[in-house]
Amino acid sequence: MLILLPPSEGKTAPESGPQLSMKSLSFPDLTRTRELVLGDLVSLCSGKQARAATALGLGRTQLDLIAANADLKKAPTASAIDVYTGVLYEALDFGSLSSAARKRADKRVAIASALFGLLRPNDPIPAYRLSGDTSLPGLGQLANVWKEPIQAELSATRGPILDLRSGAYVKLGPIPPDAAHRGFLGRVLLEKSGKRSVVSHHNKATKGHLARAVLESSSVPRTADDLPDFLTQLGFRSEVREPKKDTDPLGLDIIVYTT
Repeated sequence: MLILLPPSEGKTAPESGPQLSMKSLSFPDLTRTRELVLGDLVSLCSGKQARAATALGLGRTQLDLIAANADLKKAPTASAIDVYTGVLYEALDFGSLSSAARKRADKRVAIASALFGLLRPNDPIPAYRLSGDTSLPGLGQLANVWKEPIQAELSATRGPILDLRSGAYVKLGPIPPDAAHRGFLGRVLLEKSGKRSVVSHHNKATKGHLARAVLESSSVPRTADDLPDFLTQLGFRSEVREPKKDTDPLGLDIIVYTT
């Protein structure tokens, strides 16, 4: 089983650690694309500040992020799971997982990244600023840059895929048609007084809690048909949605109730 998680906009910059080495990252077939994106990002942020701010969607109070991006090749790194912050990662609370669960994460979790494509939790990365919907001057829209390499990685996986990425990161590399039969595009719905809606905080926190529960489980669903019942056993209510096209993954609504 593979759970795809979104990254976080907020990041904790490592105070010390080795410099970035592409060879140390998982999914080595993504190395060439990683180098292209990193090179274009560093070049952009080493140039005119106003141009970089516009391309990256940064405001006046965020201009320090441009200088940080320009220095990415020399910046210290830490495990991706420690760099990414926010509601989802607080709910996941990776550091408090059992040692067995943390080991399972190396096989069961992949984190989407506009800069690195896909990462395992323990991959060493620097803090950076680059969103999935960005268009870089030398490469264009990142969705066009990453789509084929990421889809190739997803095609090579085995077992069910639960895609919990946010929209911009799904576009970077949608579950490919040849894996659609074992893929689920997950979303979290808050049900209150019989009405359902997407609420950002509940969405992110529930995804973190779900990923944590999957990692703490010693069992794993072997097929896509097993996944809904597996989540039920973990304490989550889910409902399967049929795809619009045969080449699309199934939808999976995770329902959170509130009074």
